[in-house]
Amino acid sequence: MRRELGYIRNRAAANLRSNSSEIIGLILKDISDPYYAEVAAGLSEEIEQQGYMLFLAQSGDSQEKFEKCVLTMARQGVGGIAFCPIGESQQFNVENLKQHNLPMVCISRASVDKQIDYVGPDNMYAAKLATEHLVKQGHRRIAYVGGASSSLCRAERIGYCSTLMQFGLPFKPEWVVECEKSQASAAQTVQQLLLEHPQITAVLCHHSSTALGAVYGIHRAGRSIGKDQFIGEQVSVIGFDDVEEAELIEPPLTFVNSNAREMGRQAAKRLINQLKQEDSEPYSLILPPKLIVRESA
Repeated sequence: MRRELGYIRNRAAANLRSNSSEIIGLILKDISDPYYAEVAAGLSEEIEQQGYMLFLAQSGDSQEKFEKCVLTMARQGVGGIAFCPIGESQQFNVENLKQHNLPMVCISRASVDKQIDYVGPDNMYAAKLATEHLVKQGHRRIAYVGGASSSLCRAERIGYCSTLMQFGLPFKPEWVVECEKSQASAAQTVQQLLLEHPQITAVLCHHSSTALGAVYGIHRAGRSIGKDQFIGEQVSVIGFDDVEEAELIEPPLTFVNSNAREMGRQAAKRLINQLKQEDSEPYSLILPPKLIVRESA
């Protein structure tokens, strides 16, 4: 009879009546990105230990698709949603999110609404850590590659610039270059950068893909990768967000690890606390980075 009348079961309402849901939603920009994959793995591991299952969705760069993901998850009756905002342009419609009355945690990039819980990395300190490491090795001409000035990497750029100033080193705007988050784009960008500015002895890379691509760009520019800046052809490389490939490439790459997996775990714990109504106060957790020193710097 219900089917004949066009009835569609509202899972959210059913869960509300039973005061339970065994599903946690996670919305990521790109599930193939190693960084987001680590976030998803950490969150999934934690919620499964607590008896929940993961509902994973990909938003891409589309604000419309992001909101559709939220709506779909709400209709499917998820208990809560963790999400990584798609970009700086997503001064996203927080009211549209909050109208679903679901526990939410923002990961990696803080929400414009301080009432939404947040778990993320200390990107400014990560860049400071990396830049200081290079300076103490004797580098004086350090470039920064990747991301966009309007994106999350602004904090990293501030950390990079402030550390140069701290040590009395010059900041060269032409040594800070944007590129797409792909190895091919990074390779081309770094090659061109080194050909135009051969005095550069070290490169900080905004993303793991940027660092891996930089390796090819350095070789194409006729340079090699290494710690010794006094050997004119060598360029040191440090990337952000450590990945398995960093250890396998030759030479192994130095990275700053923001511990994306732990971010996922902590976001999961926070969501579960909200579901159990153990804490209703706004919550923010910033995870400290760790420098993993290998042979590239």
